[in-house]
Amino acid sequence: MTKIAGRPEWVKSAVFYQIFPDRFAKSETLEKPRGLEPWDSAPTCNGFKGGDLLGATERLDWLVDLGVNAVYLNPIFTSTANHRYHTFDYMSVDPILGGDQSFTTFLNEAHRRGIRVILDGVFNHASRGFYQFNHTLENGKDSPYRDWFHFDEEPLLQGKSLRAYPEEPHHAPAYKAWWNLHALPKFNVRNSEARAYLLDCARKWTALGIDGWRLDVPAEIDDRSFWDEFREVVLSINPEAYLVGEIWDESPDWVRDGKPFHAVMNYPLTRALLGFCGGNHLDLPETHRVGSYRSIQPMNAEGFSKVIQRLFEVYGLETLGLQLNLLDSHDTPRFLTSVKGKEEILKQAFLFLCTFPGAPCVYYGDEIGMSGRHDPDCRKSFPWEKESHNHSVLASFRESIALRKQYPVLVSGEFHEIRTQDQEIYAFARLGNAGEPAVLVVLNTSDKEKTVTLDATQVSQRLRGATVTSLDLKPHGTAVLPFMMA
Repeated sequence: MTKIAGRPEWVKSAVFYQIFPDRFAKSETLEKPRGLEPWDSAPTCNGFKGGDLLGATERLDWLVDLGVNAVYLNPIFTSTANHRYHTFDYMSVDPILGGDQSFTTFLNEAHRRGIRVILDGVFNHASRGFYQFNHTLENGKDSPYRDWFHFDEEPLLQGKSLRAYPEEPHHAPAYKAWWNLHALPKFNVRNSEARAYLLDCARKWTALGIDGWRLDVPAEIDDRSFWDEFREVVLSINPEAYLVGEIWDESPDWVRDGKPFHAVMNYPLTRALLGFCGGNHLDLPETHRVGSYRSIQPMNAEGFSKVIQRLFEVYGLETLGLQLNLLDSHDTPRFLTSVKGKEEILKQAFLFLCTFPGAPCVYYGDEIGMSGRHDPDCRKSFPWEKESHNHSVLASFRESIALRKQYPVLVSGEFHEIRTQDQEIYAFARLGNAGEPAVLVVLNTSDKEKTVTLDATQVSQRLRGATVTSLDLKPHGTAVLPFMMA
């Protein structure tokens, strides 16, 4: 396997934990504005629960106990939205989250525990409150910032309404906006001042010590040179920084030779796991509410195998080892909800992530069996009362992560499928060097117990004693079997 210079090797052994800051943890030491929603109330589109970064700092040991060694933070910059994808100021941390000092504390304490931290960078669009955009709303064609965005020339020059706050929602804004949403004006990254501002943002927070960026909707920026320059800025400060793009489909051109990104979020794998592990237990109406999930259907082992083989064809093992592998996120129903609450299916799918190339990512609360329909229900507050936790799911997540750490071959070993005739069984081996443990993994996605005969010598004659006979698998059970390499 050929390694490519400039890639963050630490990611291959990382286990990420995604934190939605408003909903993860709230510190009693921070003064908050009045009018927050009760922590345990149902989430709403616009309401704030008051989670903050000091609260997240106080819960870092929870992540350590889980086995996590990397955190992906949803946006933290000043914003008037609870999700903070409507950025007001890229150079400051939102005061409701505790401001800059709270983030510095979080970052330092995470690093002290050996946990890396990547930020969510939203550089395609800003918000209506963003200073340079608001300046243009107030001053029209006379604003020196009018070219930071893509305003329609006629209303701008004639002093007409730019329809940022239309009386009728169906009235399109007089400027380019993400998905034509009035609240999300799109940057003109070809404007040298706007471009410099965004790159200064990358420069500032990378220099502060973060370990990388998750880039929001990067394909919406139609100037690839921006991302080339972004990469150069970030890696010149931290050569080990991780750059991962939010792209939902195959995207080899975005990661070829590690440029401009090292990886993308592996949603094709997510969809395949929902189809194969979830099978006939899928809640299709709920799952299909996500646009890119509408193709998901129950899948057999042959169909799942085709997806896996396609991933290797498109990316290769080296790049797959850097992909961010996830079961769900703030943009999707929770996996447990998509499979109608079948916790054994959730356990199986997460164990697969921990034995497959790439960095597994836990969406906050999945480890205690949190449920949640599509946004905003998938963004509930984390219930810290232990009696509300699903301890069986929690134990399974801890065991799966520990297994990944126990066997280095699960991080960097070769991947080989093992064929079976049963369309509800999928098996594979991770192979390393002679004298090191190899690992066989066998998944039963059936509702019934299965007895499987598996001949692993079809993969390699160097697997000592690896012919497995009469392997009994529970319904939705997974076997992980170590063998020595000859």
